[in-house]
Amino acid sequence: MQRLLLFILLFIGVKSFGQVRFARIFSDHVVLQQKKPIAVWGWAKANEKVIVTLGKQTLVSQADIAGKWQVIFSPLNAGGDAYTMVAKTSNNVTTISDILIGEVWLCSGQSNMEWTVAQANNFSVEKKNANFPQIRHFKVEHEVTILPQTDLKAGEWKIASEETVGDFTAIGFFFAREIYQKMNIPIGILHSSWGGSQVEGWISKEGMLTNGELKNYAQNLPNTWEGADKLHDEKLQKQIFGRVVNPTLEDEKKYLEANYDITKWHNGGSPMGQWDWKGIWAFRGQGFMARKIEIPTEMVTQSTTLSLAENDSFNEIYINGKLVSAGIVKGVRKIVVPANVWQLGTNQIMVKFGNLISLPWYGLGLQGAENDLFMSSQNQKISITNDWKLMPSFAEKHEYVHSSNNTGTTIYNAMIAPIVPFTINGALWYQGETNAGRAFQYRQTFPLMIEDWRKKWNDNFSFYFVQLATYGDYQNSNQGSNWAELREAQTMTLSLPNTGMAVTTDVGNPSDIHPTNKQDVAHRLATNALKFNYKQDITYSSPMYESVKFEDGKAIVSFKLIGKGLAVHDKFGYLKGFEIAGEDKVFHYAKAEISGDKVIVYHPKGVKPISVRYAWADSPIDANLFNTEGFPVCPFRTDDWAGLTVNNKFE
Repeated sequence: MQRLLLFILLFIGVKSFGQVRFARIFSDHVVLQQKKPIAVWGWAKANEKVIVTLGKQTLVSQADIAGKWQVIFSPLNAGGDAYTMVAKTSNNVTTISDILIGEVWLCSGQSNMEWTVAQANNFSVEKKNANFPQIRHFKVEHEVTILPQTDLKAGEWKIASEETVGDFTAIGFFFAREIYQKMNIPIGILHSSWGGSQVEGWISKEGMLTNGELKNYAQNLPNTWEGADKLHDEKLQKQIFGRVVNPTLEDEKKYLEANYDITKWHNGGSPMGQWDWKGIWAFRGQGFMARKIEIPTEMVTQSTTLSLAENDSFNEIYINGKLVSAGIVKGVRKIVVPANVWQLGTNQIMVKFGNLISLPWYGLGLQGAENDLFMSSQNQKISITNDWKLMPSFAEKHEYVHSSNNTGTTIYNAMIAPIVPFTINGALWYQGETNAGRAFQYRQTFPLMIEDWRKKWNDNFSFYFVQLATYGDYQNSNQGSNWAELREAQTMTLSLPNTGMAVTTDVGNPSDIHPTNKQDVAHRLATNALKFNYKQDITYSSPMYESVKFEDGKAIVSFKLIGKGLAVHDKFGYLKGFEIAGEDKVFHYAKAEISGDKVIVYHPKGVKPISVRYAWADSPIDANLFNTEGFPVCPFRTDDWAGLTVNNKFE
């Protein structure tokens, strides 16, 4: 019986090997781009003849030695009945059904693009307005690979309905719905995004090699994950030690000694939460956390309790070099410290521990509540919630999570390369939060990615992107703002042809990096497409800074793309969000007034301006200059003084 079963399995394997198939992006319900040549590809036996039919077109291809074949159909117009596509060889046939010809938009970026309809505003209402059989959505699953992939491992096209739309990208769906309702054209949403991802992960190695600053990185890209982990070790050691040290086990044993100098360790602040979010990204292995604590006289001679929140790995806890506890504790770790273990004055707590056992993905870090971090006696309690120093163990076995931000190019390799050259009309992009610390370099890396993709597709397709929304602090220009600098880099990218930007400073949330109003964001992207791709005569853009004149102690700022005129969104009519600086480069909040298509900015105490800035903060919540069509004015500055991020580079 076992031999018979083995024979059947072998027979099935032999028969399936080399069967003709389409690339996974071509599944039932696929939308193919109208009015452009349609690239279709798949696999068969090496050197096998493949006949592919779409509607009235029949093309012949021959698989290469790797079994890959490709055909390019002549352009088709949207509309009409659904198509069927067939690929056949001398031995087998495969069919794709319910194909529509329409508009395909690639939606990509980080979490604000990945944010689903179910997570957006008014989901209970939106899903009732989601039954659009001619809107389809394909989700590319998260994956990173060291080398470019030829096909996706999973994914299928899904028809928009009340039951399915909750899992669609919110911006992509709301964009598609508006285009469909106004143009009556089938829309395909090809969704490939990853929360928290950096732009460098989305650029190909070939693209990086064309850029002076990224060329060296690309030339040294590893060919294996082991090689990538070694590079991460070096990067993390440079971050902590200032150079590559490669500590040995003997070196790390010294950490446990009394009075070991921890001052140069990584500043962790509160040890609660994953180390990933404390600057020790994706490390998985053993680690040390330590801090100083001042002990008063009366606690030295008493039995005390040391509470260290929750971590269910094997823990070793040392006080002044003396081991006081070792083992696994579930729940809050409360260690009884005998009398006379503490010394009067300064003491050092050292904890060695590993990844959580109950949640292996969590890695290093503590769970529970911050008030579970304390040292207490019968009459006193000392909080130890802050001022912890962190150090990963480089000498013991460890690895790095293969995630979105570990190695450049790896998202491109797994999530973009397999869908090239699937024909699209354009791309929608929402990303930049993770790159805010390298905003100045984003002036290069973001346009580089756009040009890289266009080169890979051999198509100068439309590329519309979202400028960062409001989130975080409301700094003044003297303090500076990473996010303002990132917005500036995004604005500068409009110099590329066939690009457009949605300004969203008015629909963000200072306390939440994921604003749930995705409808307005999608609408502002859609106005770009409606204007340039579908030739509608509409106002499509926020007003943009054009020029400034300084005269009589005032700044006269001119704008372009103002629509029917400028307007202030304030019930009292006060224009806010402007700052000016004089020769000393010190900024002051300024008064401003609309004068036709211009804004006059000045300081009541007579500061003679040489620079104007508007909405220059992470969260410019006071900025209230719009056009009458409701688009907020794009943040800007008239100077080019060095910012906070000018020296920060990707490595």
